[in-house]
Amino acid sequence: MLDAQTHLALHHVRAADLRAQADAHRLAVAARAPGELRTRLGWTLVEVGLRLASGPRPAVAAY
Repeated sequence: MLDAQTHLALHHVRAADLRAQADAHRLAVAARAPGELRTRLGWTLVEVGLRLASGPRPAVAAY
């Protein structure tokens, strides 16, 4: 079983690793192209429009 000092040291290592991952994620999000959200929203609207234009589907009986 781990003693308190070993447990605390492992906790500090893990916390530092999580902070580094969070920093890397923030940098990756900041570097992303600003139009990406607009593009995703546009394609989502196209998909919704195509579903609406395709007409109603036959209802499926639920048992």
